[in-house]
Amino acid sequence: MTLITHKSGGRLEDVGSYSRAKRVGPFVFVAGTTAIEPSGKLHAPNDAYAQSVYILGRIEDALKAVGADLRHVVRTRAYVTSLKDHGPGFVRAHGEVFRGIDPVTCGIECGLNQPGMVVEVEADAVIHDENGDIQF
Repeated sequence: MTLITHKSGGRLEDVGSYSRAKRVGPFVFVAGTTAIEPSGKLHAPNDAYAQSVYILGRIEDALKAVGADLRHVVRTRAYVTSLKDHGPGFVRAHGEVFRGIDPVTCGIECGLNQPGMVVEVEADAVIHDENGDIQF
């Protein structure tokens, strides 16, 4: 069975002993991902749409690092500081990125740990062929 762990170099990955993505067989799990750039700067403070686009790009990179693609995503979870104010920006970005893939999703209103950070996203994927068949 395939087992792949991917660390993206995030500042808390080593301290917290976690991975950005983990693949076990055909199943892939991507950790909560925010819009922190490699420099440590927050990407597009208070802009849920821009942060979501950036985050979903980081998630796509993490998926590719373990042999998956966006088309394999079956579930996303968005943690948003205000569903009323920032939910629409996330939904717009999610719709653009996942058009035709249509994973299940949910939005959870919560606090995030940095001023201006308004979205965090997790993703789960199952690697399958075009018919939905899984090879173990």
